[in-house]
Amino acid sequence: MTQDQPPADAPGIDQASAGQKVAVVDRGNMQWWRGARFGMFIHFGLYALPARGEWVQWREQIPVHEYAKLAGQFNPVRAHVEQWADIAKEAGMKYTVLTARHHDGFALFDDPGNPFTSVSTAARQDIVAVYAAAVRKAGLRVGLYYSPLDWRFPGFFFPNLQLENAEQMRAQYHRQIKQLMSDYGEIDALWFDGGESDWLSFSHDMSDPSFPKLKPGEHYHGKFSWQGAEVNRIIRDLQPQVVVNNRAADVPPDYQVREWAVGDFDNTTPWETAFPLAGYWGYSGDKDPMSLKDAIHLLANVVGRDGNLLLNVGPRADGTIQPSHVQRLKEIGTWLGKYGESIYETRGGPFMPGKYGVSTHRDQRIYVHVLEGKMETVTLPAIQANVIGAASLTGEPVRVSQDPAALNLHIQRSRSNTMDTIIALDLDRPASSIQPVATT
Repeated sequence: MTQDQPPADAPGIDQASAGQKVAVVDRGNMQWWRGARFGMFIHFGLYALPARGEWVQWREQIPVHEYAKLAGQFNPVRAHVEQWADIAKEAGMKYTVLTARHHDGFALFDDPGNPFTSVSTAARQDIVAVYAAAVRKAGLRVGLYYSPLDWRFPGFFFPNLQLENAEQMRAQYHRQIKQLMSDYGEIDALWFDGGESDWLSFSHDMSDPSFPKLKPGEHYHGKFSWQGAEVNRIIRDLQPQVVVNNRAADVPPDYQVREWAVGDFDNTTPWETAFPLAGYWGYSGDKDPMSLKDAIHLLANVVGRDGNLLLNVGPRADGTIQPSHVQRLKEIGTWLGKYGESIYETRGGPFMPGKYGVSTHRDQRIYVHVLEGKMETVTLPAIQANVIGAASLTGEPVRVSQDPAALNLHIQRSRSNTMDTIIALDLDRPASSIQPVATT
């Protein structure tokens, strides 16, 4: 990830997204992705051994040759890697994204041009291949994360001064993307990280002796180029169906990404937010996961804003996922088994997020997710449709009154449900015909 800790300004419901802001390209390949709504992010690599997160090498300034010694100890159990897919499926997730290679440069796949891989070191296994096969067997969609930047190359930090070295890093990037797109069957999602041009030198102007941070609106204008148009050609020639995020220079994205943030409602640009289940991306020791209530609220808040949630787990070095994390994921899956119709294949709105919670819709039905646990009357703005039926999916008695000024939901609250009261409203017309309306 581009940040291994939450931003200093306390991420949450109201925080805007981070990332390269470029227009997405509508190739007509997003239907499955929009309908999926919920996926698993898997951060796994050498950094699981010191158990201090995927940025441990950078934060602690561990020399490259010393960090590389971890590859001699890294030997995850194949069966544990295969279990990730089953855990994701039990959680109700529809796709998964594995860190094929993070910023430390260690690849979880075979690369004849680079010995720093799980195939050429102690593990002697192609972890990406094992993972992809297991995910397909589970009936889920296969996603891969890839970082073009590599801390082993001085050219990343000094792309002008070390131009030849930066070009070697670029050659590795192109070669490895071609390998990932060629050797592992159909890839459904490609999640770039750190491949924007402005990320070079960690967004500092290295031509100035004071190394100032680039100001908003300033961009890298040096001699180096990622030659992203060639990368895009490779991707589209080999995997025309794959959906790609917005973190690789000159690779037209299918969707935008956010980190540690829910952000604003946006039903015009496909987007996804990544959140860690237990406060970290790469394994950082056994820690408690977020509560089930927080997880359900997070999922509802994201989908109600018309986004996807990519919930992260960081397996231990042997490939196991902490048992309490597995249990929480199963609990989320149980909840989705009951109420998934209000999440999967839905779009956000038409009632905009407010104090009451959020709404989703599909066909001629609106799902109102009342996340405020004590609210007995929910007053929503009037809509250009008639409510012809109403019921609580979660079992609470509900009465609906509708007039030209408002739509009121009168709910008899249940002490047994403090997470999400879901009211289904059946309409006399498609819910998609109603423009999003602001709430209070």
